[in-house]
Amino acid sequence: MDDMEMYDAVVVGGGPAGATAAADLAAKGRRVLLLDRAGRIKPCGGAIPPRLIRDFDIPESLLVAHVTQARMVAPSRKQVDIRIEGGFVGMVNREEFDEWLRARAASQGASREVGIFDHMSRAEDGTCVVHYTPGHRTHGTHLQQVRTRAVIGADGAKSMVARQAIPGADRMRYVFAYHEIIRAPQAQAEQIAADYDAKRCDVVYEGKLSPDFYSWVFPHGDTVSVGTGSADKGFSLRGSVAALRAACALDGAQTLRREGAPIPLKPLRRWDNGRDVVLAGDASGVVAPASGEGIYYAMLGGRLAADAVEALLATGDARSLATARKRFMRAHGRVFWVLGIMQTFWYSNDRRRERFVSICRDRDVQKLTFDAYMNKELVRSKPMAHVRIFFKDLAHLVGLVAP
Repeated sequence: MDDMEMYDAVVVGGGPAGATAAADLAAKGRRVLLLDRAGRIKPCGGAIPPRLIRDFDIPESLLVAHVTQARMVAPSRKQVDIRIEGGFVGMVNREEFDEWLRARAASQGASREVGIFDHMSRAEDGTCVVHYTPGHRTHGTHLQQVRTRAVIGADGAKSMVARQAIPGADRMRYVFAYHEIIRAPQAQAEQIAADYDAKRCDVVYEGKLSPDFYSWVFPHGDTVSVGTGSADKGFSLRGSVAALRAACALDGAQTLRREGAPIPLKPLRRWDNGRDVVLAGDASGVVAPASGEGIYYAMLGGRLAADAVEALLATGDARSLATARKRFMRAHGRVFWVLGIMQTFWYSNDRRRERFVSICRDRDVQKLTFDAYMNKELVRSKPMAHVRIFFKDLAHLVGLVAP
């Protein structure tokens, strides 16, 4: 036991949350191990707002597209085009983006290890011991182990760290997401490019494509992400994406890869074990309801988890770990609550989806929605706009406005 390597923190999972946490702690001079399994690419639309780019110093070179317009498509195929005024939404390819974040953590001093987390145990002195399978081997064979003063679980929606350390984590509810990365059509060379715009994100609200979520066509420069999500385990995600590709005349484009994964529906009630483990990213459930946005919230969660672990290491007070969730929910809990209600109500059937898209034609709704998305804050400076939106929503709810 004495010759086992000792770390201040072991971060399990090298996605945006884990890589951010590892970079922040290493930058503070802490000895950090970043443990990440190889070959994992999460299905993701890849959209990042300007605030993420600013807050986390993301270089322009990582952006494969600049989206300046969103198109919302109703079940009737009616469309609402929304211009993103005064800015853009950056698009990234997760394979390159996540690796850049891991490399940044290493440049700050974090040690990187490819491996699969297996379990945690306790040394005789109570110190946490992390057991993992190194390299690309099969899970559970030839385990190695390291000691650590703290563990950050950033290993995804079905986090093994969370299930072992946090009560209730095994009851997390999910949307299952699936997308296909296809070769982007070229208007000059291919007929299939008739309605594709490399600067526009298409969001499709249609029950036959998703009974409880939405589908998407997101540009990624030379490629396109075409995907959908649903919490209905019996729903065919692959069949839905095939139908969407056909409807968008993208069925003839080359398919480069297919990916699927669970996405959590709401934050867990607790993110720490009260001793030396704290969660971040999908492991803690921080994906925005209704929109499915997760990259910004994952990176913020990773930063808050790193702050909490730094406080634990500096003071020895395990109560510091609870500050990660408290700070996150103080900043974004209201938004998550509103979006959760919106998803439950507006996504429940096609009649409501039709009205939801109709509401989004309103300029007040568009402006406040994108202000909130771009800056990750509820806009309070225009109270009359909120009042107008309330009465417009009420009119749609009671059917006084035609969809």
